[in-house]
Amino acid sequence: MSAIEITKEFIEELTSHIDNEQMEDLSPILEKLFPQDIAEIFDDLNLDQAVYLASLLDDQKRVDVLTELEPEVKLKFLRGYSSDDIANTFFALMDSDDAADILNSIESEKSKEILRKLTDKEHSKNIASLLKFPENTAGSLMAKELIRVKLHWTVKQCTEEIRKQAEDVSNVFTAYVVDDYEELVGLVSLKKILLSPESTQVEKIYRDNVISENTYASGEEVASTMQKYDLVALPIVDAFGRLVGTITFDDVLDYVKDEAEKDYQMLSGISESVESTDSIWLNTRARLPWLIVGLAGGIASSLVIGNFEAELQKYVQLALFMPLIMAMAGNVGVQSSSIMVQGLANNSIDSKKIYGKLGKELAVAILNGLVCSLLLMGYGFISGNSKEIMMTVSLALLTVILLAAVVGTIVPLILDRLKIDAAIATGPFITTSNDLLGLFLYFLIGSLILG
Repeated sequence: MSAIEITKEFIEELTSHIDNEQMEDLSPILEKLFPQDIAEIFDDLNLDQAVYLASLLDDQKRVDVLTELEPEVKLKFLRGYSSDDIANTFFALMDSDDAADILNSIESEKSKEILRKLTDKEHSKNIASLLKFPENTAGSLMAKELIRVKLHWTVKQCTEEIRKQAEDVSNVFTAYVVDDYEELVGLVSLKKILLSPESTQVEKIYRDNVISENTYASGEEVASTMQKYDLVALPIVDAFGRLVGTITFDDVLDYVKDEAEKDYQMLSGISESVESTDSIWLNTRARLPWLIVGLAGGIASSLVIGNFEAELQKYVQLALFMPLIMAMAGNVGVQSSSIMVQGLANNSIDSKKIYGKLGKELAVAILNGLVCSLLLMGYGFISGNSKEIMMTVSLALLTVILLAAVVGTIVPLILDRLKIDAAIATGPFITTSNDLLGLFLYFLIGSLILG
């Protein structure tokens, strides 16, 4: 835990020191702060203040702070530096995957210029090689920096090479074993290397049952594999089985966090990833499509109500329970679809096994529907409402809950079979469609029972 608490008063005091360029007051404070703390402070600084504060940090800590910044803050901060500074002050000390992430969010010409300015050409080549992979694939998430040893090496050779290679690797978890064709054949723990005699060959102490992923595997597959096998690092191979990179658990955590934020926005009816700092136009474009869907659903609902105007005039009490029917239909649909989306995301549900999941959701819906309908009947008895009206509303409620559960279960599964993100099925879409269907069923059952 940081020795200093990040409060509003602390940031105001720090800003005052920065504006007055009081380096002697700032330096001891910065020494006590972790990069994550300083990155949090950057959110409240303007560009000039952030650049000055960064100038007081040592080279590695400055890079660590940049890595921890939120994407929009990161880009704003880098505007204070030239391409040469970005290349040789930041990228030179940064893992290739972190550098590639930054370049992917910068315009193409600027990215090329930064790579040309980087004096370490091998590092520049590694970063550039990651830019060719589609977003959110293993190739785009991996880092090129890793420890590799040859199958025929001795422990002494391994130790010497690990010392050389470790200079470019932030965290050394294990050493990957490759053959003469650079194909991944296994791994050997650092403990094994340290405890084995120097003359021992790697092929006698390595483990060949290594788990790996292909460069074009999806981020979901990578996260699922690492979770299933409890891995802190996952080697990545190309189509020929050659070792090309590794993904560490912190990279997967960042990916999962980003995907969770995107899914949450979709559940809320926001069709594309946006930040609070994005333009009014971008925020409007992301939100408007589902608002139009909701508007269309509302118009359709009004048409349904209009078709049953005669029944409403005759039985005015039916109108009192319309909000209840619509709310329950939407809530049940969102519950069912949310469970489906979550299961599909963590691979605990197979979209091919629709009937089993549908049967389970129906059983749950029947139980919930019966309980809610009986409670509603009890309320009607206590409040003195017409027995016929309460029977109509209760039966409609049970039917609507069953239908909403079916729709909420099937739609995400169908979208998943069609290779469409199932998260878009939840939120406004399910709520609007179930409101409409719920109202129609409500009035239909009312017509049948009440005549």
